[in-house]
Amino acid sequence: MSKVKYRFNKHSLTFDKVQTTLKKRLLVFLSHVSTGVVFAALILVVVYNFVDSPKEKAQKRELAQLQLQYDILNDQLDKFTTILVDLQERDDNIYRVIFESEPIPSTIRDAGIGGIDRYEKFMGYSNSEIIVETYKKMDKIKGQLYVQSKSLDEVFSMAKNKENMLASIPAIQPVSNKDLKRIGSYFGTRMDPFYKVKKFHEGVDFTAPTGTEIYAAGNGVITTAGRNFGGYGNQVVIDHDYSYTTLYAHMSKILVKNGEKVKRGQVIGLVGNTGKSTAPHLHYEIRKNGNAVNPIYFFYNDITPEQFELMLELSANPSQSMD
Repeated sequence: MSKVKYRFNKHSLTFDKVQTTLKKRLLVFLSHVSTGVVFAALILVVVYNFVDSPKEKAQKRELAQLQLQYDILNDQLDKFTTILVDLQERDDNIYRVIFESEPIPSTIRDAGIGGIDRYEKFMGYSNSEIIVETYKKMDKIKGQLYVQSKSLDEVFSMAKNKENMLASIPAIQPVSNKDLKRIGSYFGTRMDPFYKVKKFHEGVDFTAPTGTEIYAAGNGVITTAGRNFGGYGNQVVIDHDYSYTTLYAHMSKILVKNGEKVKRGQVIGLVGNTGKSTAPHLHYEIRKNGNAVNPIYFFYNDITPEQFELMLELSANPSQSMD
């Protein structure tokens, strides 16, 4: 039962009974409801934005754990990268040097994995950056490991062929020269005997009587055996593989033919005076990847360290080439 309400009348100094209509009651009720709804909404907004639900708390703990695991994974990938870089440096500067092989270019080692949309599926999330960076590191390491694996396969193959390589690389003087007195001109800038100007002499001239035997400096295949009209006269060129070739010029007689396989120490011709030459001698060149190199660094199979020092000293003296 609702209570009866009274209101004091100041004019009559009496209490008058308050008459409450349904409309007023309804308005009062609606005002209370509206206030409650507004208050509840404010509470919901505050709770929704500033208070985590148990499910959200669990998800945040899971995300934090995933973040930690990604950080640990990235740290491990950085360590793997350091180890891989060290292996690459050993491969280029030790293993390949031992086997006379060129280092792998950085453009090949650092080649990325193609596809501009490769990581698109990971974009658009709050943690996209760390996920994409992790995948990029993994892909780069994967590519570098593939290149390194192929390189080690090549090094292993070269190691198995080491004996053949050692027999093929030029390693002896092409004419008998035990006293080192037969070298008339060394590698380097020398005076041209015909034009009387300084020119770069790309080989070594061995003086010897016509008919002196000429030896192959290493195992290989004859690629040129015949007359050269550019000044070398009768010449022989041997491909020793492993990027090395040797040239023997001014021969009086050639004793091999194109395509023939020869062994180190095999007689391939006789000293002569053909072509652009001032006297009987052998002009001898060694080329690595097509570039002339100093032959005296490849006489290690038949001279002592003391003889090599003497040869270096003699090669520094100015002289005139014989061709």
